[in-house]
Amino acid sequence: MVILKNTDEIALMRESAQLVSKTLGMLAGEIAPGVTTLHLDTLAEAFIRDHGGVPGFLGMYGFPNSLCMSLNEQVVHGIPTDAPLQEGEIISIDCGVLMNDFYGDHAYTFPVGEIDAESQRLLDVTKASLYLGIDAMRKGNRVGDIGYVIQKHCEDEGYGVVRELVGHGLGRKLHEDPQVPNYGKRGSGKLLQDGMVLAIEPMINMGTHRVRQLKDGWSIITADKQRSAHFEHDVALVEGRPVMLSTFDYIYDALGLPKEDPLFT
Repeated sequence: MVILKNTDEIALMRESAQLVSKTLGMLAGEIAPGVTTLHLDTLAEAFIRDHGGVPGFLGMYGFPNSLCMSLNEQVVHGIPTDAPLQEGEIISIDCGVLMNDFYGDHAYTFPVGEIDAESQRLLDVTKASLYLGIDAMRKGNRVGDIGYVIQKHCEDEGYGVVRELVGHGLGRKLHEDPQVPNYGKRGSGKLLQDGMVLAIEPMINMGTHRVRQLKDGWSIITADKQRSAHFEHDVALVEGRPVMLSTFDYIYDALGLPKEDPLFT
């Protein structure tokens, strides 16, 4: 069942999402060759708690850490380790926060130092597809319209769109209805309505769309071990149009990057 949110609830969800955004911004300044993902996880947990939140992933379904840290061919749900990051790698950081009884949940894939042009293109195309998906979140459209534009953009660029893992509704639970696949047909799926809050999160592979799970029971990797990228925003449907509750601006501030993303406010 889709649970619609009122104006006050959406305002509270923005606070939760913004704490995730600030956490990712803090982490952006710490990512470098030689740093371990376990160290980043420790920093994130302390930052979230210091700002009045609770790590949303820690203990969820038995997950052992505060961040999902997915490196290179890992798609999602990677477990932080004490292995140092290496120059040229890419690392997806997926962060969740529980605050004011509502969850925030979004993700960004970072370069570690200098990365090759092929990896940068994967990141750029994946992030662009996220904003195309957000733009399709409009009253009268359906969930399939979001997936359609993401899939078309990424497959036109030669990439694989993961099928087994999808975006989702968000609220007092981390995962609510509806599921939001990154593939689909126009005009299919649940009707989009004012008050919906969705976590839209393209997971895009450099090669095949196929994935498999590692023996740790969590980490999902690409079947061909080529790299994967993951970007995610929390978005509310308000007066028929998408309104982003999360932002990458804190990341861009930390990295000295221009703020050129589309605005949905």
